Amino acid sequence: MMSNEQLLEKIHLVVEKLMNLGGCDYDKDKTVSRTDTRKGIIQRDFGIEEWDWPQGVGLYGLYKLQEFYGDDRYLPFFEKWYSGHQKNGLPSKNINTTAPFLPLAFLYEKFESPDEFYRLCTERADWLINNLPKTRDGGFQHVTSAIGNRDGVSLNEGQLWVDTLFMSVLFLNKIGCKTDNPVWKNESIHQFLVHIKYLYDKQTGLFHHGFSFERMDNFGGIFWCRGNSWFTYGVMEYLDTCGEDLNEGIRTYLTDTYKSQAASLLRLQAPSGLWYTVLTDETSYEEVSGSAAIAAGFLKGVKAGILDESYKAAADRAIEAICASVSEAGTVLNVSAGTGIGMDADHYKNISIMPMAYGQALALSALCEALNKE
Repeated sequence: MMSNEQLLEKIHLVVEKLMNLGGCDYDKDKTVSRTDTRKGIIQRDFGIEEWDWPQGVGLYGLYKLQEFYGDDRYLPFFEKWYSGHQKNGLPSKNINTTAPFLPLAFLYEKFESPDEFYRLCTERADWLINNLPKTRDGGFQHVTSAIGNRDGVSLNEGQLWVDTLFMSVLFLNKIGCKTDNPVWKNESIHQFLVHIKYLYDKQTGLFHHGFSFERMDNFGGIFWCRGNSWFTYGVMEYLDTCGEDLNEGIRTYLTDTYKSQAASLLRLQAPSGLWYTVLTDETSYEEVSGSAAIAAGFLKGVKAGILDESYKAAADRAIEAICASVSEAGTVLNVSAGTGIGMDADHYKNISIMPMAYGQALALSALCEALNKE
């Protein structure tokens, strides 16, 4: 088990890198090759300056560290980031561009113009309810940003992706709880139940990456590490936000699903302490971002009394492996690029490994969870 001093040394390296990732030449995405997209190489996803899911997850990791310290040390960075985007204009409305609203829902009251950012949050919540395309059973269709056009979207017709829970549903629940809006809170419950219904695999206890209502299948039926981690970590964040304001039957259902998944993940942990990018394929590479979110989810489960100490030991091994993956410059290594749904394991195994904002953030979240707060 690493000491707080050791963890904080790594944390500050990771944070410094995250906050100074800068931007990228987004115009390159207008001519990106099909080969690059299959490898996850989309310029929009790099850096910290665009408004999309990698940056949203990045900001959430930074918020979690600020929460640990119990002060507002990163508030100027947050306010500058959000105010700049408010001034310059947000990209298209979709599942992934909703991700930056999650940290915003925790932060906006401390900004100089809280009413304006509150309005942005409530408008996005209303859009999720009333305008986002829905699948059968009312699931949130995983609409994403168009490649090379920040004002366009890729509809992904009739598709549910596990990513949606973290990218949009956590926000909807948070703003619903903050404003005591039963429509938003109830819809967040509905989305968790719908996604579990179509993505949870009863034979393995793991989550499929997606489900297609056009195909009526789980695509290639691959159990992807980061996809599973969105649930492991996300459901614990969800329960934290709900607090006592959640039907006990629903809480038990979500907790039982989490425990079943955690038991399966425990058995699949690699000797290094990480998890394979295809969880059930030991020939696939070990991937840090998904492993970090799994570790964070395990640590939260142990603290909540849901998981036993064997999960703490597993998380500690993962934390050591994550720390070993942080370069001297603070870059979190061995992170897979953005990953669409694939029809076979090779699709996931061929995704490029490169530094990403969410890699910094998920490592940061795991390391923050590992800190001894006593």
